[in-house]
Amino acid sequence: MLQPMHNIPARGGIDYDESPFLAIWEITQSCDLACKHCRAAAQPLPHPDQLSTEEGKQLIDQIAAMHIPIFVFTGGDPLKRADVYDLIRYAASKNVHVAVTPSATPLLTREAIFKLKEAGLVRLGISLDGSTPEIHDKFRGMPGAWARTIQAIEWANEAGIPIQVHTTISRHNAGDLDNLCALFEKLAIVMWNVFFLVPVGRGQLGDLLSGEEFEKVFGKIYELSHRVNFQIKTTEAMHYRRYLIQHNLEERKFAHGHGHPGSVPRPTEYEPGAPTADAAARTKAWATRRVNDGKGFMFISHVGNVYPSGFLPIHAGNVRETPLAEIYRNAPIFKALRDTSRLEGKCGACEFKEICGGSRARAYALTGDPLSQEPCCIYQPRNWHPKAEEHSSALCQPQQTTSIAV
Repeated sequence: MLQPMHNIPARGGIDYDESPFLAIWEITQSCDLACKHCRAAAQPLPHPDQLSTEEGKQLIDQIAAMHIPIFVFTGGDPLKRADVYDLIRYAASKNVHVAVTPSATPLLTREAIFKLKEAGLVRLGISLDGSTPEIHDKFRGMPGAWARTIQAIEWANEAGIPIQVHTTISRHNAGDLDNLCALFEKLAIVMWNVFFLVPVGRGQLGDLLSGEEFEKVFGKIYELSHRVNFQIKTTEAMHYRRYLIQHNLEERKFAHGHGHPGSVPRPTEYEPGAPTADAAARTKAWATRRVNDGKGFMFISHVGNVYPSGFLPIHAGNVRETPLAEIYRNAPIFKALRDTSRLEGKCGACEFKEICGGSRARAYALTGDPLSQEPCCIYQPRNWHPKAEEHSSALCQPQQTTSIAV
């Protein structure tokens, strides 16, 4: 997810039943990379039925009418569309703030980056999945991708475009987080968005971390958030909010002489302080944004199909047939996902469900039910009996015997 340059509205400033906080448009499925985790299973050639330039502008008009704070062009590779600059320029004319997530291919030149800036781009999101070429290039399926990524970040800095780096965490790189952050400190990024694998598209179940390994990575992210100079955000790891809140409250109690590091409070609500210039404080502020698949979030495919998430392929309508606002507000899958009373298993019983709610996409990918419990969460709610989760938790067990150091 990308955060534009303007201020994020305060929590409660957006009614998620009426409008999302974030909308992502897959402007093309075409891409020259073959990334191992690719949600879209992107292809070199564009789909013949992808939304036209005029249809894209009509979509932007609807985004503007819904006052959605964050609008992202993704793919595939957005630079595979020749009209991407015209679309950004049109969005800027409608006061829609666009961020773009291009692929690190030979199309991502210095000229292209400066042209994106001139068109009105507010943030560049780029993927970096390893601190070394060996890790990243293997993950991305193209030699030289790491070097092109580093070069693109340097060009974006030169152009004055804020940079957000995306990293998909899996078994290939879970032990590389310290080295990644050391690299990010040198690259002058503003946000690190940590994606946790959902096994869809090319994403493989064997690359998925276990629930225990999720917690280890959470601990590393929490530690890093207190010593890096950029904001850290997670995607498809809603239970990191629970982890962050628990440890924040635990530290607060310990600092005041109450409790000890082993005691974990179980709040039913959490109100953050106002965001500050401190990266850790801004990271904590994201914990109560409460965005989830279909709840403050929607995804529009290259052919206009609307989904609760790019990782949750349950079709809710098409913008060629139904207004975007009507789909978001009234489609049965969107309404179900926004109703936490319908969550099943321990997610339904959890005292953190309003803040977290678990990854609905991962629940669907592993169980076929988008309302089932988060398969990769080991937290035991106060009123939950562990035996009831045996089947679901077995779906998120390590796929190999070697442990992952983080």
